[in-house]
Amino acid sequence: MAILKIARMGHPVLQEVAAKVSDPTSADTASVVRDMLETLEDSGGLGLAAPQVHISKRIVVFFVPAGRTGDGSTDSSEPLTVMINPEIEPLGSEKELDWEACLSVPDLMGSVPRFTKIKYRWTNLDGTQGERVASGFHSRAVQHECDHLDGILYPMRMDDFRLFGYSKEVRMNYNLMRLGGAKQKDVTDDEAVA
Repeated sequence: MAILKIARMGHPVLQEVAAKVSDPTSADTASVVRDMLETLEDSGGLGLAAPQVHISKRIVVFFVPAGRTGDGSTDSSEPLTVMINPEIEPLGSEKELDWEACLSVPDLMGSVPRFTKIKYRWTNLDGTQGERVASGFHSRAVQHECDHLDGILYPMRMDDFRLFGYSKEVRMNYNLMRLGGAKQKDVTDDEAVA
């Protein structure tokens, strides 16, 4: 296992559409996933896509910590999940704004519109299929990570660049930011880092 170098905004690997994994059950795929998991743990992030570690393959690893599921609960979570060739289907057209950060866009964060509810499917390392419905932060985390597979970084999804800045400044100044009459969610120290 190895801790991999994280690609930063501007690197070409983050601008490409990643290749589909032809054999999710292969030893090579398992090795990439092990390295991604070690890198994720080392980084302190919540999710990581293979292009973020200079591997242009459709692989994502993520988890949702307790209290961040978006379903109103304060104690549930989503376990560490490995997704090979994931696909997302929005469930409705409703979107919500919330703050995001990214390991590939260090020290910055922005307010990003995302679909409120999605269904997503993927292949597991053993070749079986997985499927979940997600809302709130869970939905946001999956969309954020899967965007990396299509060469999209969260700033490319933003509508208002006044809500984009250095994380420290945003945390100090924008907790009460209002946009279009709707209260912007508070910014905390454990924002989406993916």
